Amino acid sequence: MNRTERLVRALRGEPVDAVPIWLMRQAGRHLPGYRELRAQHEILEIARTPALAVEVTLEPLDRFDLDAGVVFADITIPFFGLGVDFQIDAGIGPVIATPVRTRAAVDGLHAFDAVRDAGFVGGAIRGFRDRRPDRPIIGFAGAPFTLASYLIEGRPSREFAETRRILNAEPATFVRLLDRLTEVTIDYLRMQAAAGAAALQLFDTWVGQLSRRTYESVVLPRLRTLFDALAPLGIPTIYFSTGSSHLTDLAADAHAGALGVDWRTPLGRVRREVGPRIALQGNLDPTALLTDPDTVRRMAREVLDELPDGRGHVFNLGHGVPPEARPECVAALVDFVHEYSAARSAA
Repeated sequence: MNRTERLVRALRGEPVDAVPIWLMRQAGRHLPGYRELRAQHEILEIARTPALAVEVTLEPLDRFDLDAGVVFADITIPFFGLGVDFQIDAGIGPVIATPVRTRAAVDGLHAFDAVRDAGFVGGAIRGFRDRRPDRPIIGFAGAPFTLASYLIEGRPSREFAETRRILNAEPATFVRLLDRLTEVTIDYLRMQAAAGAAALQLFDTWVGQLSRRTYESVVLPRLRTLFDALAPLGIPTIYFSTGSSHLTDLAADAHAGALGVDWRTPLGRVRREVGPRIALQGNLDPTALLTDPDTVRRMAREVLDELPDGRGHVFNLGHGVPPEARPECVAALVDFVHEYSAARSAA
């Protein structure tokens, strides 16, 4: 079974020879090649330069036996095409010069064309496939709610109070922004699929701030529109959110093919809650990679044992690789997941 088959079959809930593994932020500050490149280039410069993005995407696969690459980009990339002035500040994250907080500001966003405004991401995907045809590559985007939160707040926030204020006090403005971002994200992910992405992941980092009522009435319909629009592409889709265990059953009905789960909730509990209809991805505590190889193997086994049959499981962390992660722990994790799950599958 080649690596593309392994990943795609797992995301479709079909039998595989071993549980596939990739890691969110697997290309990042825990690797020396990335640190050297970042000393010379800003994050957005790397993301907007396909040759550099390919090198960053390749480094973890050159070091570890991962089952897939994930294109080096940032969820804010579509903001360029929308005419939003922003930058990514080290230690802070995306900073928007003029937050989008009024109906006029929403209507003033530029028309977005993925090929014209973010075609460099497709270029990075094609470049990766030329260099590593033996591995699939995963494309991704930010979810409409999370993108809207950044645009409204102007920077990462603990409470997202302004986002929630506008959502409650000016729902028509918020929904208009969410609908615009849904259209943008569909176009952006279609472009990545056309470039050769084998699967697509949607990151909804901040949606855990919402109540079930708001998520179900405002966010979920747009997610269904988005994933339904991607379905004709015929490739697997993954929906990942954090701090959202109160939304699990609703998120599982967003029409994605797989549900990414953060480290806070055991996968066995999620499987019992949502049933076999959707694949699961995750969900090792990322801080395991700060420990030692033996601890990593013990913790990884606990995650794998949550789904004893291994069906419909893609191993990942419950969030991104920490900058302080030890490369020897990453290597131990990847090898253990393959060896343990393959032995269990053959038994």
